[in-house]
Amino acid sequence: MRRLSDIVLHQQPLTMSRTATVLEACREMAERQVGSVLITDDAGRLLGIFTGRDAVSRVLATGRDGRTMPLGEAMTRNPETMTPDHTALDALRLMWDGGFRHIPLIKAGRVVGVVSRGDFKGIEHQYHQNERELWEHLR
Repeated sequence: MRRLSDIVLHQQPLTMSRTATVLEACREMAERQVGSVLITDDAGRLLGIFTGRDAVSRVLATGRDGRTMPLGEAMTRNPETMTPDHTALDALRLMWDGGFRHIPLIKAGRVVGVVSRGDFKGIEHQYHQNERELWEHLR
């Protein structure tokens, strides 16, 4: 099973400050073709995550103006994280259990990457599916 470090080996995750606007974040996400922005402080520590889902539910659906709304108000604070030493299956379990699609990876207090459901191969999804079916059968 692949380690998350293998998936983010040469990744440079999209990070922004909490004062950047939602519009700036959405434009960067579109340009880089990514589904999330990691919000960090000046020391590179994770403060939150902003995803397309957040843009819909916390900005558009509430009638807020993304041109002026800061990411700090739209982000998910204190998201679940993992280290790069975890496996793909560990990440898929956490995503399933938590109902989200992105997991920031932290090493020594710093952001080193982010994985999303689309980063995993079919075999990894199959392992997770088999495991879930086994647990359902055991209930």
